[in-house]
Amino acid sequence: MPTITVHRKDLETLLGIPFDADEFERLLELVKGELDDVDAATGEMRVELNDTNRPDLWCVEGICRQLVAHREGSGKGYDFFAPRTAERQVIVDASVSGVRPYIGACISRGVTVDDTLLTQLIQTQEKVCDVYGRKRRSIAIGIYDASGLKFPLHYKGVSPSEAAFVPLGMDEPLTLSQIAEMHPKGQQYAPIVSRHAQWPLLVDDADTVLSFPPVINSRQVGEVQVGDSELFIEVTGTDLRMVTMVINLLAANMADRGASIDPVEVVFPEETPFGRTVVMPRHLERVQAVTLPAFRRVLGEDVSVEELVKALTAYGYQARTAASGVEVTVPPYRDDILHPVDVIEDFAISRGYDAFAAELPAEFTVGGLLPLEKYSDRVREQMVGLGFQEVLSNILVGREELTDHMELHGAKLVSVSNVMTASYSVLRNAVLPSLLKMEQQSGRAFYPHALFEVGEVAIPQADAPMGSETRVQLAALLAHAEANFSELTAKLEMLFFYLNTEYRLEGVDHASYIPGRAGRIVVGRESVGIIGELSPEVLENWGITVPAVAFEIDLNALSAA
Repeated sequence: MPTITVHRKDLETLLGIPFDADEFERLLELVKGELDDVDAATGEMRVELNDTNRPDLWCVEGICRQLVAHREGSGKGYDFFAPRTAERQVIVDASVSGVRPYIGACISRGVTVDDTLLTQLIQTQEKVCDVYGRKRRSIAIGIYDASGLKFPLHYKGVSPSEAAFVPLGMDEPLTLSQIAEMHPKGQQYAPIVSRHAQWPLLVDDADTVLSFPPVINSRQVGEVQVGDSELFIEVTGTDLRMVTMVINLLAANMADRGASIDPVEVVFPEETPFGRTVVMPRHLERVQAVTLPAFRRVLGEDVSVEELVKALTAYGYQARTAASGVEVTVPPYRDDILHPVDVIEDFAISRGYDAFAAELPAEFTVGGLLPLEKYSDRVREQMVGLGFQEVLSNILVGREELTDHMELHGAKLVSVSNVMTASYSVLRNAVLPSLLKMEQQSGRAFYPHALFEVGEVAIPQADAPMGSETRVQLAALLAHAEANFSELTAKLEMLFFYLNTEYRLEGVDHASYIPGRAGRIVVGRESVGIIGELSPEVLENWGITVPAVAFEIDLNALSAA
């Protein structure tokens, strides 16, 4: 969970009231937060946020914005979200379309950067990029002194061996490829774009380099200092809606500190979901209707429309009466409302959970494990005994992880209809990609690596409820310099021995595995899985530098065999 550090004086300035530790800790319930520590000597406080879906709250400005709205009964309005023209432009070249296609920007004027503000800007940048932006894969933020920039700016792809500038933390110019090899940030983040022939670069109209997104800023203009009062804020990423939302929340943060926000027009080389020319900040215009029966079903008691409108308005929404309940417009710095239940939860938080009457359960039941879950636990025990380490991962993944990365182009998947981020756009149809993602991030750990996971997958099935069937599958991965088919087959043999199940292997061609080095796992007359040596293409797609072998087994089918 994100934990942020705030300063008492800064908190009091943004809240507009003197600080009281007990009262502040109580109010943190409104943002699912907890006060971890208060340093009386320095005035610093640590706040843990227990909501990973709201990056707008991972900063002192966002917390205070929510608390002030509750105190005053309504959220603050920001005029810069209304449609308007922009004097400054960022021109996007088609060369970044396949690498990192989207950028958004705005200008903050009138607030002078001091030590506290600089610390908060860096903290917000790190939290949003690391958590919401998946360690800069989806979102990266750059902040610059805007006073010396010559507009329009240009966001383009360049040859990594030709473009050069002095990055932060260095004294001499380096090419982009040298940054990737020598700079600590380059070693950490350059792999995000290194597969491509051209890498992103942001320059002004005088060809002064601002940054190499998403890796490092230029030392010349990309180092915000105390005393700067005109800031250029940009966000690059792989999803335009995410980019826009982050620009919106950063603009709101600076406006809450008294800054004037100037829009920036971004001109894309082709049509986007928001058009070819996009002015930011801009309202995302997400509207959600919720009926009174839905509130009753979730909350367990009746509430009036008047009470709903009042509580939701005090939580920052624009709320109004609708035909069968209420309709809310989500604040432009939030994009986490995916279902009516999300609005109902915010109403419960705003009203206060202690305002609901306690009710004892009407029925007494005794729980128990399903047979499949008991069988899955048995499999887990055997895999641990065979020397594998268990992994737990999300059933929601990015589409490319199941298709392009596995060389299974065009695979049918169960998609999420109201996607918040491309990183969680589909339900996985296999567990193995989750293990490969873990292996991708474990390249510096000592080999050999032996990983497994027992988890749910969703298989498209037209005649099933919601068009898909949920199944439980076991995947195992061995990765080291000499990993081979025979080694993993020996592990498979031991697993089936302890499960008291007979099986056989039949040769099979599969795009994820080396031809002739893959087999279908058959129990009786039914195929229950596949085992094989992963192809060099798959390993390269995942950035894995050692041989790897894997198997995946359908436990629904195996337990019933």
